[in-house]
Amino acid sequence: MTIDQVVHFDTQPVDVTIQDKPNIEQINLINQLDAEDRTVVFKIIDTMLTKKKFKDFFQKKRCYPLK
Repeated sequence: MTIDQVVHFDTQPVDVTIQDKPNIEQINLINQLDAEDRTVVFKIIDTMLTKKKFKDFFQKKRCYPLK
C-alpha cells in the first residue's frame, strides 16, 4: 500500500462481529483489544459463565434461587 492510498483511503471501516466466527478467530479478535478492554470482555464472560453454572446447579437440585 502506498502512502497516497493510506492518506486517501476510500473505504470506510466495517463493523466487526465475532458471533459467527470460529472460536480461535474470536479469541484472536479479542486479543487485538487493548489490555483494559480485553480484561472487561473476559470479566463479562466469566460473570455470565458463573451465572449459568449457578442456574444449572439450582435447576439440577430442583431449587430456585432468589431473584
